[in-house]
Amino acid sequence: MAKQRQALYFLQRFLYLCKYKSHTLEQPIRKIIHIDMDAFFASVEQRDNPELRGKPVAVGGSKARGVVAAASYEARKYGVHSALASKIAAQRCPHLIFVKGRFEVYKAVSRQIREIFHCYTDLVEPLSLDEAYLDVTENKISMPSASIIAKEIKQRIFEETGLTASAGVSYNKFLAKIASDMNKPDGFTLITPDKAEQLVAGLQIEKFHGIGRVTAAKMQSMGILTGADLRERTEEELVRHFGKVGRYYYRVARAQDERDVQPHRIRKSIGSERTFDADLTEEDDLLERLQHLSEEVAQDMARLQASAKTVTLKIKYFDFTLNTRSKTYLGEFSSADAIYTIARELLRTPQLPAYPVRLLGISVSSLTYQHDRLREGYQLTLEL
Repeated sequence: MAKQRQALYFLQRFLYLCKYKSHTLEQPIRKIIHIDMDAFFASVEQRDNPELRGKPVAVGGSKARGVVAAASYEARKYGVHSALASKIAAQRCPHLIFVKGRFEVYKAVSRQIREIFHCYTDLVEPLSLDEAYLDVTENKISMPSASIIAKEIKQRIFEETGLTASAGVSYNKFLAKIASDMNKPDGFTLITPDKAEQLVAGLQIEKFHGIGRVTAAKMQSMGILTGADLRERTEEELVRHFGKVGRYYYRVARAQDERDVQPHRIRKSIGSERTFDADLTEEDDLLERLQHLSEEVAQDMARLQASAKTVTLKIKYFDFTLNTRSKTYLGEFSSADAIYTIARELLRTPQLPAYPVRLLGISVSSLTYQHDRLREGYQLTLEL
């Protein structure tokens, strides 16, 4: 069976190379950069407060409660990372410094960094505030070397923001993403076509972008520990065990990824949430927090020139029990007052929270963007 799989692999590889060579005769090999800021939120805090530099810092939460949103590299040495409960983080690193997140500052710095990206290409696909793909196959400075562009971007980010970034360069998005994570912080890694398959073969399965913790555990139970193990499985087998995404696993195990960089990737929802230092029980306190969250969501909607039809209220109780309530309208809305009015109604329906609340969140969905409305020639507005 092993010999048959090996023979099948070499046949598939031969056919792929034939297709690849004919493809490259028609168009040049793609040049993709993935930029990932280093410990972004924590680095911004250390930049703006010299007393935090060189010290373990956690953004978000407190020693008593909450969740870490980001951790500095000094904190990561103690096993502190994002999404870790603050109480556990404080146990792992007793001298950990907790600071309150300043998300408006992080968004402003992110916009500054994206302006740098657009100096080189308009094919920029942001994944979050702190990372993005860039396609520089054809670029604004007529530079044939993606490596030179990536290093120049890193230098400009440092000079203009005082922050470091790691860059990965390769011929597809999967490999560029893997590369940017290989030598952090302030790293640079280039994966060329002749090195890609060997690198992927030796990669631990949990390091694959697109394979989460649960899927990695399932693969490991099947004996798939590395890229080489994954490559031995047929596409049909992977689809049978993992569904349609199995086709993606089959391709990336062979260092193949044809996904384009999408500069206008549409967000399906916009939201904001907060974990409180103390559980809230009074309606006035809950409404005050909802007002702040509504304003934050409305600001993001204005920036994205979006309107919505659905509001979802997220309530997490003192015992971590989670409850969500949603309402959808025929008309569209975008103002903070409209979002707050709906969220307030959801808070009271079917009744006010019966238990102490540790977290509230508001998100809006069923989004319509301004360019869509202009193209369609109409706009529905919901007055509240």
